[in-house]
Formats: sequence, structure tokens, C-alpha cells
Amino acid sequence: MPARTEPYDIPTVITFANELEAWRTEAGTTKTGLSEALGYTDSYVGQIELRKNLPSQKFAEDLDTYFKTNGLFLRLWRHIDETRHLSTMPPGFPQYLDYESRAATLRNFSPNLVNGLLQTESYARTVLGANEAPDNVEGLLQERMKRQDVFTDGNRPRTWFILDEAVLRRLIGSREIMREQLMHLLEFGERPTNMVQIVPLSVGYHEGLAGTFTVLGFQDGTSVAYTESAGEGVLINQPSRVAMHLVQFDLIRGHALHIEESRALIKTLMEEL
Repeated sequence: MPARTEPYDIPTVITFANELEAWRTEAGTTKTGLSEALGYTDSYVGQIELRKNLPSQKFAEDLDTYFKTNGLFLRLWRHIDETRHLSTMPPGFPQYLDYESRAATLRNFSPNLVNGLLQTESYARTVLGANEAPDNVEGLLQERMKRQDVFTDGNRPRTWFILDEAVLRRLIGSREIMREQLMHLLEFGERPTNMVQIVPLSVGYHEGLAGTFTVLGFQDGTSVAYTESAGEGVLINQPSRVAMHLVQFDLIRGHALHIEESRALIKTLMEEL
């Protein structure tokens, strides 16, 4: 597998890397020395320790043989393999998911696709199937559907979702899938804690076309933001930068149709399908 520019932030990968460094250091060997002993390149061993590449099963087995660990690295590799679908997530997204599960408020703008929290299973499978390796799709789909549990637990957040009209008009999968997805948006918006609004195409250019973003608020008054573009994600904790995204959200909402007008547009688009 080719190396990444950003390190994986998945717990199983972090543990493997930390254990590798600890055992190598304890043995008093360098990365070069370990590479030569096992028949790997210096860069590969370094990539594993820096979490910029995933270890292979053979590499794990070779480490166990070299360090005489009674199968430690192979067990760690199996944990990585079981959560391999998480490795395709953008940097920062696993951390974002932890914040998302604890948020009191959630504001999201989506200019291209329905946000994952609002996707039906068929819509999500179509999107994931177009971008991910077949072996990863079902695992990622389960993770995406599980995220929606935040709307059914006892601490469900208050939400504001704004979508560009282009999202609703873009045919994802089939007409049947899109009708189901639009109906889901209507049903979601019927709950008193949820708001779904649409920015009509007639607005033309607006502040949200730069990309999707989410702002999460918490009971203690703090907030975080998460932006994503071209498969790269950024988690933002700095209050001043989060505040800028809140202002951007308000500007976008100023272009959006009112709640009932948005619902009427969604129903019209359903009829057209």
C-alpha cells in the first residue's frame, strides 16, 4: 500500500506503531538495522512507525519472530484488518465522530451530497460504492448508519441542515433511491428538533459553494468545526476559526428558503421523479 502524507489516526494503527517503536528501542536496534534484519526497506519501517502506511500480515509475523513476542504483532494486525475500512476516512474524521456523538447542537451545510447523517442506506451504499474498494463498502456503510443513532438516543442534538438545491436534483443511484432519500429528508424535518432548509439554484453563487462544513456545539459552550473537500478533512478547534464558520453558516442560511418553502421544494422534486 502506498504511503500517505498524513498519519493514520485510527487507534489500532497507533497502537501497532507505538508497540513497534517500543520493542525496537528496547532491543537497541535502529530502523535501518531492523529493516536489514527482516528484509524490508528503511522507508517502509519508518512509514509504519510514523503511521503513514499500514503493516502487512507478513510484516507482523516477521516482527513476532524477530522480537519473540508470542504473537503480539499478529494480534494487533488482526485488529487493524478488522477496522480496515476506517483507514479510508479523511484525516481528522475519526476524531470528529467522537465529538459528533456528544454534540448538543449541529449545523451543517452540504453543497454536493446529502450529509451522511441524513443519508438512507441505499443512497449511502451508492456513494460509498463509487469511491471505496468493494471490501470496504459494507463496513463503512455500517459505520455511517450507526452515526444516525445520535437522533434516537436520549441526548439527541438540535440540528440545522442546509443543502444546496443541486444536491436534491443530482441523481444518485436511481430515481427510486432519490425518491426514498427525499422522503427521508421530509420525515427527518418533521421532528421539532430538526430543521432542513434548501438554498435554491436561483441564488447563483453564494458563500457555501467552497465546500461542506459542520459546526458542533456542546453543553459547556465550546464548539468545533469540521470541513471536508476532495477527500481531505480538517478538524478545527480554535475559537476564532470556529466563529468564522458560524458566521458563514448564518450567511448561507440567509439565502435559504424558509422551512415550509424548503419542504414544498422537496415535495415538488419528489413528484418530478
